[in-house]
Amino acid sequence: MDDINLKLGELDLTSEDFWLDEVDVHIQKNLEDEIVKEALNTGVDLRQYSKQIEKELLNIKESQNIASLHKQIAACDTILESDLSSISTEIQSLQEQSITMNVKLKNRQAIRGELSQFVDEMVIPEAMINHILDTPVTEREFLEQLHELNHKINFVKEQSFKDARSCLDVKDILEKLKIKKPMSNYQIPQNAMLKFRFFNEFLMANERHTAREYEEVADKEDLMGPTLKNRSTVFTLGSRGNILTTDLESPIIVPHAAQKADTKYNFESLFRSLHFALMDNCSREYLFLVDFFMVSGTAALDLFNAIMGKTLTFFLKQMDEHVKECFDSIGIFLYWETLLFVLWPKFEHVIELNIHSVRDVDPQKLGHIDNRPHYITRRYAEFSAAILGINQSFPDDRVERLLERLQTEVENFILKMAAEFPQRKEQLIFLINNYDMLLGVLMERTTEDSKESESFKELLTARTQEFIEEILSPHFGGMISFVKDCEVHIERGSSESLRHEERRVQQIVKGFNSDWKRALEFINGDVMRAFTNFKNGTQILQGALTQLIQYYHRFQKVLSQGPFRNMQIRNELINIHHVMIVTDYKVADCDDKLVDCDYVTNCLIVTVNCEIVTE
Repeated sequence: MDDINLKLGELDLTSEDFWLDEVDVHIQKNLEDEIVKEALNTGVDLRQYSKQIEKELLNIKESQNIASLHKQIAACDTILESDLSSISTEIQSLQEQSITMNVKLKNRQAIRGELSQFVDEMVIPEAMINHILDTPVTEREFLEQLHELNHKINFVKEQSFKDARSCLDVKDILEKLKIKKPMSNYQIPQNAMLKFRFFNEFLMANERHTAREYEEVADKEDLMGPTLKNRSTVFTLGSRGNILTTDLESPIIVPHAAQKADTKYNFESLFRSLHFALMDNCSREYLFLVDFFMVSGTAALDLFNAIMGKTLTFFLKQMDEHVKECFDSIGIFLYWETLLFVLWPKFEHVIELNIHSVRDVDPQKLGHIDNRPHYITRRYAEFSAAILGINQSFPDDRVERLLERLQTEVENFILKMAAEFPQRKEQLIFLINNYDMLLGVLMERTTEDSKESESFKELLTARTQEFIEEILSPHFGGMISFVKDCEVHIERGSSESLRHEERRVQQIVKGFNSDWKRALEFINGDVMRAFTNFKNGTQILQGALTQLIQYYHRFQKVLSQGPFRNMQIRNELINIHHVMIVTDYKVADCDDKLVDCDYVTNCLIVTVNCEIVTE
C-alpha cells in the first residue's frame, strides 16, 4: 500500500474557533425566530416541521403558478372578447348587407313586373300593325286587333297625363292606325250592299241596345229644388260636352264590339255615333248613286230620297220618342240644331219645371241649414255653367231668357235662405259664401265677362262691403260714426260746431290705442272661420284692414281741423305708418294672395294698391 503524501502546505488549523463562533451566532439567530421558538415550545419534531414548511412553500409556489395562469387566462379572455366583438360586428354587417340586398331584390322584382306589364301595354306589335292595315274588316282577327288597339290608345292617353315620355315613341304610330280604323265593320264594297235595308237594320240594331247602354236617365222628379235620387250628373255637363268638340269625329260605336266589351254609353254618345254613321253612309250612298246611275241635281236627290228616305224618317221618329221621355235638359240641348223643332218645346218645359221647383222651395222644410253654400245653389251653378258653355258656341236668345228667369228665382231662393238666420252678420256670411261659389263655377266654365258672372260679381262686392262694415263696427264703430258725422259738418263749413265733441275725441283715441291690437286678432279669427273659400276669406280680411286704415286716416285728418287742432290728445295718436307696417312679415302679390303672413296683432295688413295720403 502506497503511502499517501499529503501536502497540507501552510494549513492553519487555528481557525476552528472562529468558524464555530460564526455557527453559534447563526444558530442563536434562528433560535430567536418567532416561528422556531413556537415550534420548540410546542415540542414539535423539527424534521416534521421542516417537511411541513417545505410543503407550504411548495403550495405558495403553486399558488403563484395558479395566479400566473389566471392572469394568462384573463389575457386570453380579453383577446378572445375583442376578437369575438370584431366577429360579431362583421356578422351584423353581413346581416345588414343581406337584408339590404334582399330589399333591393324584391324592389327590382316588383319593378320588373310593373315595367314588364308597362312595356307590354305600350309596345305596338308588328302583327297588330299588319292586321289593322291588311286584314279585311270582316275577319275576326281584325276585330280582335281592333279591341287591342283601342286598349292601347286608352292606355297611352292615360299615361300621357302622367308625363310618361315613352308615349311620344308610339303616339305617331297610334294616330296613323286610328286613321286606318274604320267607321264601322259594315263598310264593304258599295255594290255588295243592300242599301236601304242594311242601314235600317243598323239603326234598329243600335236602338235595341239604347235602353241597356244608357246607365243614368233623368226623370220628371230630377229637378233643381227637390232632393235628387243620387244622380250627380243631371245638372253637370261633365264629359258629355266632348261630343261637340274632341269626340265629334271619333269612330262610331260598333254594337257587337261594345256589347262584347261590356261598354256602356250615354245617349248623347249614341246620338253622335248614329248621326256620324248616317252622315258617312248617306254621303257614300249619294256619291255612289251619282257615279253609278250617272244622275245629278234633282234626279240624284229624288233617287237618294227613294233609297234613304225611310231610314231618315225612322231616325227622326226614334228621336221624337226619346225626347218625349227625356227630362235631361243638358242632354236635350246637346242635340240642338238639326232637331230643334222637336227638342225646343221639351227643353223649355224642363227648364220651366226647374224654375218652378226652385220657386216652390220652402226653407222651413229643408231642415237644419248653415252658412256654407247650399246644395241647390251648387246645382244651379253647375247647370247654368253647362248651358251657358254650350250656348256660347250656338247662341240662342230664347235660352238666355230662360236662364235669366232661372237666375232670378235662384237669387230669390238665396235671399229666402239667408233670412232664416237671425243676425245680419250670419246672413251676410251665407250670401257671400253662396255668391262666391256661384261666381267661381261660372268663371271656370264660361267667360269672365259674361252677363251672369258680372251680375254675381256685383252682388258679391255689395255684400262683402256690407260685411266689412259689420265686422268693424263692434270694435271701431265709435271712431267710424264720429268720422262720418264730422265730415258732414266740415263739408258744410260748420266745423266750429264740433267743439263740444272734444271729450268724445279723447275717449276714441284712448280706446283705439288700448284695443286695436286685440280687435284685429278677433277680426282675423272671425273672418277666417266664416268663409269656406280661403282665398275669398283672405281677400275680405284684406278689405277690412284696408277699410280700417282709411277710416283711421280720415279720423286723423278730422283731428287736424280747427276745433281739434290744438288738443293735447293728438300727441297720443298712434302714427298711421306704425299701424300699417307689418313687423317681420311681408305682403306679396296682394291682389291675388297673401304670402308669409300670420295676421299678427301688432300691425295691420293692407294691399299695395291702397293709397294713403298723410299730412
